[in-house]
Amino acid sequence: MKTLMELNNIQKSFGKTKVLTGVNLTIGEGEIVSVLGPSGCGKSTLLKIIAGILPLDDGTVTLDGAVVSSSKQTLATEKRNINMVFQNFALWPHMKVRDNILFGLKIKKLDAKEMETRLQEVVNLLHLDGLIDRYPAELSGGQQQRIAIARALITKPKVVLLDEPLCNLDIQLRIEMRTEMAYLFRSIGTTVFHVTHDPSEAFAMADKIVVMNNGVIEQMDTPMDCYTNPKTQMVAGLLGASNTIKGAKINGNTATIGSDTLSVRPFQVDGDTNTVTLRFRPEACRWTTTKEDNALSVTVLLSTFEGNCYRIKLQTASGDEFCILGQEMIAPNTNGYVSIDANQLYAYGQ
Repeated sequence: MKTLMELNNIQKSFGKTKVLTGVNLTIGEGEIVSVLGPSGCGKSTLLKIIAGILPLDDGTVTLDGAVVSSSKQTLATEKRNINMVFQNFALWPHMKVRDNILFGLKIKKLDAKEMETRLQEVVNLLHLDGLIDRYPAELSGGQQQRIAIARALITKPKVVLLDEPLCNLDIQLRIEMRTEMAYLFRSIGTTVFHVTHDPSEAFAMADKIVVMNNGVIEQMDTPMDCYTNPKTQMVAGLLGASNTIKGAKINGNTATIGSDTLSVRPFQVDGDTNTVTLRFRPEACRWTTTKEDNALSVTVLLSTFEGNCYRIKLQTASGDEFCILGQEMIAPNTNGYVSIDANQLYAYGQ
């Protein structure tokens, strides 16, 4: 895969606050990269630096072999051949759909015939027939989203930047649109830099996931590797391993919690015997009334119905609380065991 964009040692501070600290990232032509992280981790700042909206303090951004940002220069946004889809779509309310989509081409002063040809291309690509003579206020959220994407694609940019593009849509439409967008961008080979706080959106769309925290990249991997091999506690928690048990003793790949012994996968653990934090997902667990391998002794605190399953809150003998998913309600104060998949039981140094 040809390298299209490189970020080298990106540094950015606002006053005395460091927002980005030595970020390095390579994006291939036609690759979809999703950047995940909590609020304030630096992902939106990184997107704005790529777009040319913000200058950087140190490092370089290289696009198709040419430096477009450094500590000495920042190439204007409109000269980068990069387009952005904003989270609020940013459509001109006084313009019809046709004029919204063609706005970038009019700025470039393309001839009318070429503009009409490209308009028809994106109309067909995004199924916008019957919409181009309407105003944005007359469209649904999903339709407005497709208009914003059409406007971004019509100028044939080298990179499309997506700034949390689905956060203003309802949950069902969000699921539909992320699938639609992934199919669209892959089918036409668009290079995408996608910022989101939603792991399921990143999993659905990305070829590569970048997890950021406190201005640095904690993990950069394929979606599958990020999910199955979370390198840090932060990555594990962000990607669904929300259950936590602290104070376990580890020796090799074995962790001891009270009288229970579990096989685990250690990450960032030094030495043979340490006190560690265990992390695991609710769906990696199974309730059982008899002691099995890799099981914890627990007491049920609460069962809540969630439509397709019950979320069951449990407590260990040492007082740690966590949740599992099950198909049946279990009464409070019921004693039993939770068997945990050893391949999804992660240990991290405290």
